[in-house]
Amino acid sequence: MKLNRLTALALTLLIGVSACLCVNAQTRKQYRTFGVAFYNLENLFDTINNNGKYDKEFSPSGSNKWDGKKYWSKIKNLSYAISQMTTKTTPIGPAVIGVSEIENITVLQDLVKADAIREWNLQICHHDSPDARGVDVGLLYNPKLFRVINVTNHRLVVPELPKFKTRDQMCVVGLMGGRRIAIIVNHWPSRRGGEKESSWLREAAASLSRSIADSLYKIDPKMGVVVMGDLNDDPHNKSVAETLGAVKKIENTPDGGFFNPFWEKLDKGIGSYIYRGGWDLFDQIIVNKNLVDGACGLKYRSAEVLNKQFLLQSDGKYRGYPHRTFSGGAWTNGYSDHLPTEIFLVQEVVK
Repeated sequence: MKLNRLTALALTLLIGVSACLCVNAQTRKQYRTFGVAFYNLENLFDTINNNGKYDKEFSPSGSNKWDGKKYWSKIKNLSYAISQMTTKTTPIGPAVIGVSEIENITVLQDLVKADAIREWNLQICHHDSPDARGVDVGLLYNPKLFRVINVTNHRLVVPELPKFKTRDQMCVVGLMGGRRIAIIVNHWPSRRGGEKESSWLREAAASLSRSIADSLYKIDPKMGVVVMGDLNDDPHNKSVAETLGAVKKIENTPDGGFFNPFWEKLDKGIGSYIYRGGWDLFDQIIVNKNLVDGACGLKYRSAEVLNKQFLLQSDGKYRGYPHRTFSGGAWTNGYSDHLPTEIFLVQEVVK
């Protein structure tokens, strides 16, 4: 069957380029919508002990009795959670999903092949970091919605602590809707030793993220830049608000600066992680000015924390907390101790 030119173009837009087309009721303009998500997968380890004492607990002989049954159950749970990262405007899921707390590329290969998301054909960007626990960051992407151009990995060097090891920051530059955009995936140093005592390490990580972004601007001043990850700090903390320079109000976003859509959500009591009964919003997706004003051809539209009921504990002492894999040393067959987050970018369709 032959297709006329208009029909072929429509099919290309709907199948090969974008997740959806939506129409603004007032302007009658058409927009494509792209989801950009992040998910801390909470210790997604395989069952093989190859990293000493930290990895041993995630092996059949370790304290968690981490065997095939538990591993594949976690893969199934996480894939289902990712499959729910859809809305009426993004029926085939996010264009990109940043992930953290993954042991290696193998666990990601198992994840993207799981039944719940297999048909998305997600591809993987991964790099082995020097982190002492053996966990990395990575990026999953839908090749129909995002095309990778370049991947670089950036090490956080702390001169005062020459033996300090943490996750590298991954910068993936690609095309989304034909427009160049960079995704910087992070998992900043933890609060171990105390929030205030360890703050300087996260400020150092924020400085590295900012340096990566500044380097991207020199290459392309109109490039869209997203900084995402488990930052182990809230939007109002110094590392995010001052060092990275991510502002609370979208209208206050400076040239070359960032807007943090999750700041006001935390102010409303919405979080992605609970510590001692209080919500934090460590899992953030931050956009640069070019995505705020649409200078890069893509524009920020909205953000959300995926706090769906199935991701939360339904009863007991920790009712309403994220339904994690282990609780009090017991296997609870959950998902993660963090909730996923997602933003939506739109692109006007030029007829």
